[in-house]
Amino acid sequence: MSPMSADATAFDRHLDATAAAVAEIARALRLTVLDEFPTAIEWFDPGNGLLAIGSTRTMDGLLFALIPHRSHVNLQLADGAQLPNPDGRVEGTGKLVRHVKVRSVEDAGAPWLWAVIARQLAYRS
Repeated sequence: MSPMSADATAFDRHLDATAAAVAEIARALRLTVLDEFPTAIEWFDPGNGLLAIGSTRTMDGLLFALIPHRSHVNLQLADGAQLPNPDGRVEGTGKLVRHVKVRSVEDAGAPWLWAVIARQLAYRS
């Protein structure tokens, strides 16, 4: 894997101020998304404490965002409301953006999460 971008490094530093377990989940989740989407561009939004991941550094190019919470990390899905949700893991009520809650490092590498990521990527391809 290539070195972390300045934005990814800033997000990683931001994680140092969160609970250790949440930081570990976020770091594992970031790697899972990048494994499935190796051409991704990352940008850190310090005001919202999130790492955006997309095909370009614009809202139109946004596909995912990692948002740490107190005991889990949300993986935002830019087109979540339009995606198949066979196992009911995609949550939210937004007209477009939805999320999945990633509660452990094991979840961050789980087959169900890989499937969610693949569905988001396929929707935009």
